[in-house]
This record gives sequence, C-alpha cells and structure tokens, in this order.
Amino acid sequence: MANKQVDGENLDIPNRIKALPVRRTGPVVAAIVVALFAAMLVQGLITNPRFEWRIVWKYLFNENVLEGIKYTLLLTVISMAIAIVLAVLLAIMRKSINPVLRGVSWFYIWFFRGTPVYTQLVFWGLFAVLVPRIGIGIPFTSVEFWSIDSQSVITAFNAAWLGLALNEAAYLAEIVRAGLEAVDPGQTEAAKALGMKRTLIMRRIILPQAMRIIIPPTGNEFIGMLKTTSLVNAVPFTLELQFATTAISTRLYKPIPLLIVACIWYLVITSILMVIQSRLEKHFGKGFDARPIGARGKRAPLPGKTAGEPKDDVNKHNEAVFTGMTA
Repeated sequence: MANKQVDGENLDIPNRIKALPVRRTGPVVAAIVVALFAAMLVQGLITNPRFEWRIVWKYLFNENVLEGIKYTLLLTVISMAIAIVLAVLLAIMRKSINPVLRGVSWFYIWFFRGTPVYTQLVFWGLFAVLVPRIGIGIPFTSVEFWSIDSQSVITAFNAAWLGLALNEAAYLAEIVRAGLEAVDPGQTEAAKALGMKRTLIMRRIILPQAMRIIIPPTGNEFIGMLKTTSLVNAVPFTLELQFATTAISTRLYKPIPLLIVACIWYLVITSILMVIQSRLEKHFGKGFDARPIGARGKRAPLPGKTAGEPKDDVNKHNEAVFTGMTA
C-alpha cells in the first residue's frame, strides 16, 4: 500500500521546519501515579476481609432489597414528574406580567429553597395531626360540602412523594426560568408579529429551544432526587432502598456489607439515568452544533488553521458549515 500523503510533502517550500514531538514527561508521570493509586484502591477493596463480599453477594438480590429498589424508583419518578409540571408553571408565573402571580411564584421558591427537605418531610408526616380533615366548602365559613379524614389521603407514601415533589419544584423552577430567559427575545417578537398567542409561543417556540439548556441540570436533579429518597424515613416511610438495607444490617450486625449493597444499586440506577440523560441531550441539541461538511469535517483543525485546512496553506477548499438550520 502507498504511504499516507502528507500535506505539502512534495512541494519545494523554503525554510521548512522539521518539528520534533514534544516530550510530555509530566502527564506520563501523573498517569503512572494515578494508576498506582487506582491499583492500590482496587487491591484494598478485594483483599480487605472487613468488606465481607460474601454477604454483599448474598443480599444483593434479597427480596427486601428489590422491594426497596421498586419504591425508590416509584418515589423518584412520581416526585420528579410532579416537580417538573410545577416548575414549568412557577417559571411561567415568574415571567408573568401579573404582579400577583410573580409574587406567589417568588414566595414559593423562597420558602421551599430556604428550608431543609428533611424538615419539610417531617412536616408532611405530621400533616394529619395539623389538619385532621380535608374538606371542600365556602371559604371563611363553617359551611362544608365534602370532607375526608386526612390520614386516609396523606399516607406515608403519599406524604413522601408530595414532600419531595414540592421541594424539588422550587429548584427546577429556577432551572426552567434560566432556560426560558436564554432564548433570544427576538423569537418571541417574531412570533407575536405572526399573530401567535402567548401560550402558543411558549409551547411551540420558547420551550422547545429552552429544553437544550434545561435538560442537563434537570438530569442532575433527577439523579439527586434518587438519592434524596433516602430521607423519607422522616415521614416515616420505611420501604425504600436505604431503609431496607439498614434494617437488614441492624438484624445481622453487619452495616458495611449492606451499605455496599445499597451503593451498588444506587450506582447501577444512576448509570442508567446518565445514559438516558445523554440521549435526551443529543435529541434536544440537534441543529445547534456547527460541523463542516464532508470527510475533512471529521478531522480536527491544525494549530492556527480552520477545520479542514491543509497544513501548508496549499490546495485550500471552500467550506460549507451547518449552523442550526442555516447552511
């Protein structure tokens, strides 16, 4: 096979520089040191008898642990679904021209971001004590059309996802607001010029573009919510993963291997969520990344050159670039 052609190889270029490869001693030494530390860590994890890996594998698929995973996922999905809907409403209210809606949104975000989630979960666990009955009637009067016992509605499970969702909505609202404000105001002005209503502009113009910015931090919040479910014992709700492994460790007097079991399952679920987040980012990021056309577009640009430009400034090619929807 013929040797690979180098740009400008057969040209008579005066004062051609024969560059030597740069010696990178620092990165090589750093890589060796890091590899040694990693090998020591792995060796310690495998050979340390106190980790008791036999017990870890025994209880990794225990029925109580699997039941805890189910409730952890349920709490995470339900809480995040409700929090996302509330966050979009709060962000839209925050940008409303109505001062009452803006004030209510600001107060909600201020209150739920300013108090610990554990305290809020304790409050929802005591909700039936504070409000024994939930009813519908005429406000500020004793007239009541319908009522029900609070304990039958605000159960431990319902109190857990409700507390998590209301707290998370305050954080997501600021993420959504940042995404909405990142969209060029000219998009809204152009849509108004076409006669579109505010709700249609928000649904068809602003939100689809803002999703590219909203998705990454929302994915982080989703992963954070998965781990925050370990606090629902404050309600108390005692069927999620962390409490299930803690109950087994208390019975066996083996806290370390059961903590490892919980860590393994949290890492597995988090890894799956990270893959889903990456796919969503690619989906909503379509058309925003600039890329040169053709085979040269796949090559990284050389120092001081644009993408696809040869090394010696010979045989240049015109470049067409896709940026968004413009060619």
